[in-house]
Formats: sequence, C-alpha cells, structure tokens
Amino acid sequence: MRTWLKRIETLPKQVVVLVCIVFITLVGLMDFITGYETFFFTFYLLAIFAGTWRVSTLFGALLSALSVTAWVSANIEAGAQFSNYFIPVWNAAIMFTIYLIIVGLLARLKRINEELEERVRLRTKALTREIQERRRLQRTLLEASEHEQRRLARELHDGLCQHLTGTALAGHLLAKKLAAASSADAGEAARLVRLVEEGIEMTRDLSHQFDPVELKTGQLKDHLEDLAVDTRQRHKVDCQLEYRLNNLVQNPAATHLFHIARAAVGAALKHKGVLHIRLSLEAGADDLVLTVTDDGGTSVGDRSEADDAIRGLTYRADVVGAVLKREKSATGGTRLTCVLPFSGITHGV
Repeated sequence: MRTWLKRIETLPKQVVVLVCIVFITLVGLMDFITGYETFFFTFYLLAIFAGTWRVSTLFGALLSALSVTAWVSANIEAGAQFSNYFIPVWNAAIMFTIYLIIVGLLARLKRINEELEERVRLRTKALTREIQERRRLQRTLLEASEHEQRRLARELHDGLCQHLTGTALAGHLLAKKLAAASSADAGEAARLVRLVEEGIEMTRDLSHQFDPVELKTGQLKDHLEDLAVDTRQRHKVDCQLEYRLNNLVQNPAATHLFHIARAAVGAALKHKGVLHIRLSLEAGADDLVLTVTDDGGTSVGDRSEADDAIRGLTYRADVVGAVLKREKSATGGTRLTCVLPFSGITHGV
C-alpha cells in the first residue's frame, strides 16, 4: 500500500484527477452491467484513496460524492426497487458518510507521513552537518598533530643529530689521540664513536618517521615502492607492492593513503614471526582499495598494539571518508583493508 501511494505521488495532479474520474465512471458502468445485487464499494475506494492522497482532502470528498451518485444511479438503472424514496437516500447518506470517514483518516495519515518525512529530512540534515563538523575538527586536529610532528622532526634532525654529530667528531679525534699515544683505551673510544654514529642513524630515522609526508601528483606509487624497498632492506622482511591504478591520486587522498599504508606496515612488522608483507592499491568499481597483508601471528600484546594502531588509522581514514577493516588473512596473518570512495578523490591523468 505504501509503495502504491509513493508511486501516486510521482504523478502530476491533473493526470490523477482525470484518471480518478474516468475510473469511477467505469466502475459505475460495471456496477450497472452486473446488476444491483453486486456491490462495488471497494473499487470506488481505490479512486478516492488516490485522489485524496495526491490531490487534496476536498477532492477526495468530491470523489466520494461522485462515487455515491454513480452507485445509486447504477442500481436504479439496473432495476433496483425501493418501497419509498427515503431508502436510497438513506443508503447513499450512509455510504457517503463512510467514504468521508475514510477520506478524513487518509488525510490524517498523509499529514502524519509528511511530518515524519520532514523530521527525517531535518534529522538527516543535522546529522550531515554533525559529520561534516566532526571531520573538520578531525582534520584540524590532524593538521595540528602533523605540525607538531614536523617541529619534533626538525628538532631531532637539526638539533639532536647535529649535537650527536659533533660528539662523534670529538670522539673520533679522541680515539685518534689515544691511538697515537698507544693507549689501551683507544679501542673503547672507537667503539663509543660507533655507538654515537648508530645513535645518529636512529635519530635520523626517527626524524623521518615523525615528519609527515605530503605527496604531490604522481608520487604515491613512488613512495609506496620506497616503503616496500625500505622494509625489505631494514627489517629483512619480504615486502612487495601491487599497484593497479591508471590515474594518479592527488592530495589530500594520496597523502593520507600513504600514511595509512606506512602505519599498517609498521603494525605488521610488530607481529610475531612475520616474513612476508604485501601492499596492494587498486581501483574497484566505485572506490579505491588499499590492503596490507602479512603472514605473522598475533599474541595478546600484538593485538593490543594493533587495536591502538587501528584506532589511529581509523581517525585518519575518517578525515577523507575512508573505511578501515581488519581481518585474518588466508595465511593466518592479518589483512588491513582501507576503502576510499572515488567521491573523496581528485584524479589526474
């Protein structure tokens, strides 16, 4: 019934008026042909329903009067006999009253339906505003966080790294002096210099990790390949990239996708016994799909760290309207999937 009324709402009012009048005329004709013993009450109601719902309550009342007139006329013309004129008038009044009650109930139902639809519309609009405001705040917080990360990266690189480099040079000179003096402490000094140099490399790595990457057009594939190569070389884990994308993803989607991929690889490296990590970025029918799959097992501690990582990635993904999902892979490891609708992406050939 609701579907039928919804379809009626799509029709022009003039068409509904014409159809209702023609329909009542045809029903009255059938009422005459079948004789006065056959009752066509329900068939008249179909036109009254349609007219009241699509046109107006007044038009529904007019259709009720037309239906009663057609019914009484058809019965009289079909040979119905009455002992006095009061009987058909009474029957017509009763039938007209029933029709008017139905018209009133239908009009009330329509008003309730319109009020509910208006409430739904207003609530949907409010929810849309809330979602947009939440994403704006998330974007602001993320930008503030990235600004702070850049500041820390600069301090690590320009401050601590330079200080450690100076320390390493001083240690190197000290080691040379001790070696020239044939001191037994020359070896310890050289080992201290190596430790400081390792600290310099670790600090540089940290500064690079803290510094948020902002990609330009065409750089996403290159950065993902660099991520795979770096993972293989530094962590001795087989990391491969599958890139199936014809168009180049531009900012801000590319930057967020890369950060999600990098964080997901970092989380995968924490899993126990991981040997293989597969990065995949491909275009679906209506979205862009990034997957990071590993073959490592997860302990209770791993799952706790993974949950924290997922919450952070979900926060970033929500900024660009992406959806994250974590599940077990076919190899028993973990698969992280990030689905980004094309509506949130700018393309360039």
